[in-house]
Amino acid sequence: MTRRWIFGDQLGPHFLDAADQPVLMIESSRVFARRRFHRQKAHLVLSAMRHRAAELGDQIDYRKAATYRDALPSEPLSVCQPTTYAADRLVRGLPDVQVLPARGFTSSRDEFEEWAGRRGSKRLLMEDFYREARSRLELLMDGRNPAGGRWNFDADNRLPPPKQPTLGASEPWWPTEDEIDDEVRADLDRWERDGTASFAGVDGPRRFAVTRGEAVRALDDFVEHRLPSFGPHEDAMLSGDDWMSHSLLSAPLNLGLLDPLEVAERAEQAYRAGDVPLQSAEGFIRQIIGWRDYIWHLYWHFGADYRHRNALHAEEPVPQWFTDLDRDGEVQARCLSEVLRGVREHGWVHHIPRLMVLGNYALQRGWRPDQLTDWFHRSFVDGYDWVMVANVVGMSQHADGGLLATKPYAAGGAYIDKMSDFCGDCRFDPKKRVGDDACPFTAGYWWFLDRNAERLQGNQRIARALASRNRLADLDDLVRQERARSSAAP
Repeated sequence: MTRRWIFGDQLGPHFLDAADQPVLMIESSRVFARRRFHRQKAHLVLSAMRHRAAELGDQIDYRKAATYRDALPSEPLSVCQPTTYAADRLVRGLPDVQVLPARGFTSSRDEFEEWAGRRGSKRLLMEDFYREARSRLELLMDGRNPAGGRWNFDADNRLPPPKQPTLGASEPWWPTEDEIDDEVRADLDRWERDGTASFAGVDGPRRFAVTRGEAVRALDDFVEHRLPSFGPHEDAMLSGDDWMSHSLLSAPLNLGLLDPLEVAERAEQAYRAGDVPLQSAEGFIRQIIGWRDYIWHLYWHFGADYRHRNALHAEEPVPQWFTDLDRDGEVQARCLSEVLRGVREHGWVHHIPRLMVLGNYALQRGWRPDQLTDWFHRSFVDGYDWVMVANVVGMSQHADGGLLATKPYAAGGAYIDKMSDFCGDCRFDPKKRVGDDACPFTAGYWWFLDRNAERLQGNQRIARALASRNRLADLDDLVRQERARSSAAP
């Protein structure tokens, strides 16, 4: 049987054709030497790779080298399509390497391209893709109709947080570190001491699964204890509750430890058994077979140059206080300070802080989308190139001119005040746009619209907001204020 070359995000059994297939895995040190990753992300990836090697024993040829090319054996290999353009070009340019279709997603690239081709001139809407996937996979379907008579319960899943410090959900199940984690931590410490690598964020207990067994345990725990309360408050933020009812399964999913179809089916089983309300099961399944697959396919569909799109001409560099994750506590805006703390301490925050705090602020300030994409990739434990390009360039920064999202995801302090408990103790007032206590998000929202009014002209979804800016008596003062504080930590 041909030896299967697996990458560090192809670690589950579904990436092998047989349980006894010989395996090659290469640990490349140059990956960490040339870019500044979050310390906990580096730990997670190396721990997962080394745990998989320990499980496979004599079945695996595990090699450590500076680059992949340095360690390739002289024997025929097969490999499932890698998840980046760079790795894909590498394997396709090597002799004696058979490249198989990608695994780890619920729809193939051929299925997506066939669907996209049928759209003609219509937009490639995620909702339409998701509904077709639901039907094809027979998930949450009652015959030909969606369970409960509705495809999407998103409107029911936008509740603000309750007036209490935490959501009240049980704390997630946490893995226990072992001697492999100790070995990884010692290596990372040594690399930092000798200057081989530099990391962002802080070291900490490993919070995410690195083995198939741990990943299944984490899935079971989520479905039993937190999926029932996941839906209604999935967009809410609480300063005293980093995890709320979120699954924390994106990291093991993106390491390839779980097959997304088994995750979606597990959620449906809980709904069918009466253990989980439909709105929670549907919201979660939409994230797995809808958004996750959709982002994967757009990465390839839009092409390698998509990452360089910059339709709004955002040219400001991402500032150091942000890339250092507010290590010195400069940030006074409580929402931004709290979210950067979460990234610094865990390498993870959920999707709304990513989009509506971090991404929203960068969009308002005109930061370079390519730099921001790279930062998200390196700073999050679940961040990979395919994950972040469309999410940041298209969804978060509207840098593709509207190919993915129909409007920019810009919002003022009122949204953050409604959906979080951040604003109550903040020195800035979300209702004020000019003055020493003017909210950086409220002021930044109007500055963004004014700066990009000509480029956004014709977008009907924000036409009213664009017109409203002209009625602001203090617009000139606001613009001067925001220009003056544009690069400083808010």
